[in-house]
Amino acid sequence: MERALALVQQTAFSFSMKVCGHREDAEDTAQETLIRAVPELSNFDSPEALAVWLYKVARSRCLMSRRRSKFAPKQNLSLDELLPDRGELQALTASREGGPEQQLLRAENREELQRAVLKIPPDYRMVLVLHDMEELSTAEVARITGLREGTVRVRLHRARVFLRNQLARKVRSAASDAKPQAALRCKRLFSMLSDYLDRELDPSLCRNMQSHFGDCAPCKAYLASLEETVRRCKRHCTEELKAKVRAQVRELLRESSAAKAAG
Repeated sequence: MERALALVQQTAFSFSMKVCGHREDAEDTAQETLIRAVPELSNFDSPEALAVWLYKVARSRCLMSRRRSKFAPKQNLSLDELLPDRGELQALTASREGGPEQQLLRAENREELQRAVLKIPPDYRMVLVLHDMEELSTAEVARITGLREGTVRVRLHRARVFLRNQLARKVRSAASDAKPQAALRCKRLFSMLSDYLDRELDPSLCRNMQSHFGDCAPCKAYLASLEETVRRCKRHCTEELKAKVRAQVRELLRESSAAKAAG
């Protein structure tokens, strides 16, 4: 039981730090989750069910956090406002290495990533943290947040694009407020990039997009930059730690099941 509760507290604290960004709020969330977990732990028979329950509890506590991130912008993200212009797309193909923006996105800086994540509006940030940083499925995120799966996918994509733009902001040109828009064909493609990365698209649409990437070097480079952003989110917690946590959960649940059978 002590190992189980320590694991619950660790999971809740790590998740809350990503969402809230304040250590005191994360500690309060972990403590509240721990208290609620004590009478419930033995009722779960799978790691998935336990994980969904833990995140639901931690999410509710995060939403009641005493503080709001000072970096939080307006609540609704418009995909049109997040799209790159022609100049930004061309800059992505400036060199064989993908230009300065690609190099910046590849940089491994956990503090910079955390600051950028905290700038995402809370409703979108919650979905991105659960899906990309905690590596839950779309269905699991929907169960935790109470959203439809389609809404989860929309918020996830906009959060990813927002985060990608935040990480690349240092090399954006601010020369003109009137930016020329990307070509219409490219613009239509941008709304499906996350579904393409996560293999959520119909095969025929995938083929059409692959054909477009073959003809449009800037769009291909932009896709690579978005993919790199998702990779950085998933590396926020080390694979070794994730594997260790999963193994501990399975072991605890096996012990719990054995104890029930013996009793």
